[in-house]
Amino acid sequence: MKVLDIAQIGEPVLRQLAQDLSKDELAKAETQTFIDDLVATMHHANGAGLAANQVFHPIRVCAIEVKDNPRYPYKPNIALTVLINPTIEPLSDERFDNYEGCLSVPNLRGVVSRHAEIRVRGLLRDGSPYDQQWRGLSAGTFQHEIDHLDGKLFIDRVTDPHTLCTWDTFKRHHEAPFIARVKALVERYGS
Repeated sequence: MKVLDIAQIGEPVLRQLAQDLSKDELAKAETQTFIDDLVATMHHANGAGLAANQVFHPIRVCAIEVKDNPRYPYKPNIALTVLINPTIEPLSDERFDNYEGCLSVPNLRGVVSRHAEIRVRGLLRDGSPYDQQWRGLSAGTFQHEIDHLDGKLFIDRVTDPHTLCTWDTFKRHHEAPFIARVKALVERYGS
């Protein structure tokens, strides 16, 4: 496995609509090796997720895993999930405000409005169907990664540009109240 370069804001690949993979394409050895490299890159960068176009491959693949992540200590754990051709269906009109950051937009955070309950469908890396409901902060993580596959960055969804801040200013001024709100969200939804 190798660590891949992560595209930074301004790279055209981040604005491309990722292309669906067929089951035959998914089964190819080079695709499976790429998925291993995608996961290794996510782990190396301490990311909660990583989409294929973030590493210059505009295919509809993303990896998500939260396991006591040092960048996001308030996020509930999510087992490693590799999604192929994922889609999202909101399950309610309820939304929550989420301070987000991104490996492709280094040292910047901002408030994004996310659906509180979603259904994610797609395939797993072995080609089997995936159909799972997610709530709360974990739902936000899936929405963020699937946005990448649609050529969107979190900054496109920032509700108020006045919330944009660096990681340091987030920690100094916004982290404590945000964590208090997130704890209530996690208690409510369990994720």
